[in-house]
Amino acid sequence: MDTVVKVTNLVKRYKELIAVDNFSFEVKQGEIFGLLGPNGSGKSTTINCILSLLKYDKGEIEIFGEKMQGEKPELLKRIGLVGQNVAVFDELTVYENINFFCGLYIKDKDKRKALVDEVIDFVELNDFKKFYPKKLSGGLLRRLNIACGIAHKPELIIFDEPTVAVDPQSRNKILEGIKKLNKEGATIIYTSHYMEEVEEICTNILILDKGKEVARGTTQELKNMIKNTENVIVDSRNITEEAIKDIKNLSHIYKVTYENNVLTIKCNGGKHNISHVLNYLDDNSIKYDRIYSELPTLNDVFLEITGKELRD
Repeated sequence: MDTVVKVTNLVKRYKELIAVDNFSFEVKQGEIFGLLGPNGSGKSTTINCILSLLKYDKGEIEIFGEKMQGEKPELLKRIGLVGQNVAVFDELTVYENINFFCGLYIKDKDKRKALVDEVIDFVELNDFKKFYPKKLSGGLLRRLNIACGIAHKPELIIFDEPTVAVDPQSRNKILEGIKKLNKEGATIIYTSHYMEEVEEICTNILILDKGKEVARGTTQELKNMIKNTENVIVDSRNITEEAIKDIKNLSHIYKVTYENNVLTIKCNGGKHNISHVLNYLDDNSIKYDRIYSELPTLNDVFLEITGKELRD
């Protein structure tokens, strides 16, 4: 596959703070590339450098094989940005907003009209073309924001937290739209704090922390990097300290916690962990309401790799 984005040894400093620290990655054509990290990890700085919105101290950025330096209007026409903050004009209607942003790239009025009509169909805003943004719900505003960023049919689309503060139905509609854009040929860079979204749509994922890469791979490859391979959960009011010690000594179990009548057993390897726990409970006449097994999620991976401390 062709390389759409190539970042090599990128360094960006803000005085003493190194926001991006000698960071490299590539995005291949046709990928949905997840760029993840805690607050302050360098995601937004990296995106702004890619778009030439920030000058960087060291490194090289290529998009579609061209160096991204200085003004590149022809190159920018091939890129779409859907930002975290809704950026539309309150004094323009839905149709007028999309037409304006599309007009930044497409000057031919007939071609632009066709593109605007097409994207309004795509985000399902036909019934709201004459509405002003203040009259739209949060989900409709997000869809308008997306339409403004993709109306000119960019080949590379950067989605930065596109589903913040929307209801589940709107989130699902947005994710379906992103997958459809990808199937139609767009290469996508996607950032989100919703790990289940990333797990659902991204083909490759890179996790940043403190400006450096800490992991990359497919969802399954990332899961294989962590110690936890399975969680066994037991709802019970009858777990004693002695039982916790015994369960810790079962094969392939490395951590056991018991809080609010919920016993969480973390396993590393093994194929019949839930059976071993179940046998122990039955053999010792320990009553329980429910027992079930969960495989690790991308959220588990993220927390294990980046830590659980709060970030600003």
